[in-house]
Amino acid sequence: MTGTGEAVVFWVLSAVAVPGALALLFARKAVHAAIGMVTTMIVLGVFYLLQEADFLGVVHIFVYTGAVMMLFLFVVMLVGVDHSDSLVETLKGQRLLTLLLSVAGVALLFGAVGRVSYSGDPSLAEVNADPGNVEAIAYLIFGKYVWLFEVTAGLLTVAALGAMVFAHRERIIAKPTQKEWMEKRFREGKHLAGLPVPGVYARHNAVDTPALLPDGSISELSLNRVLVARDQVTTPTRYTQLEDAETTTEGGQER
Repeated sequence: MTGTGEAVVFWVLSAVAVPGALALLFARKAVHAAIGMVTTMIVLGVFYLLQEADFLGVVHIFVYTGAVMMLFLFVVMLVGVDHSDSLVETLKGQRLLTLLLSVAGVALLFGAVGRVSYSGDPSLAEVNADPGNVEAIAYLIFGKYVWLFEVTAGLLTVAALGAMVFAHRERIIAKPTQKEWMEKRFREGKHLAGLPVPGVYARHNAVDTPALLPDGSISELSLNRVLVARDQVTTPTRYTQLEDAETTTEGGQER
């Protein structure tokens, strides 16, 4: 039977997990999608702990959430985040709310740890006795629940193969070489020097920073179609030509 406290925690955290899962599907920015996924994974780990599956809960948080955070860092390094983004307060009061939630979480953790009490001499000798934790988990995975384990492994394998099949693109002709691309550009007389790369004549060289033409306007040729569709292209700072300053003399020469 589900206790009252367990039911309350479940419904409260469900209201957090569902928006996090929806953010993973519908968030326009990779950072927001990664944060939503991390939040959902942590809540699922707490659900395992509520069901007294301590090992699964801790492993779920450490393994899956850690992998998601590594993916998050990889995406940030690949896409690039402008330093000026951290100075813009997109949500009013989010810094204060983050501080309050952090303090409340630390207080809750210390309060829970402080109420823990042990009777006798705590020891892991009985837990690690034959067959031990590792052998017991192996017996459950490859013995009692071997069918579920094999089905899950098969589903993951099929999912990985399906992703490879859907992402594969059949090439009818051979891939053009760099020499052939250069000859084609010269025959057409377009982009002889190649397309402008992101960050040219701009303050940053991230992939989300478009190249600027000599007059300060944005070069449409340097925009990434994926980032444009996600509305993640950074608008670079526009520069204006300064008026001619007053001439000064130094050493008898006009400057």
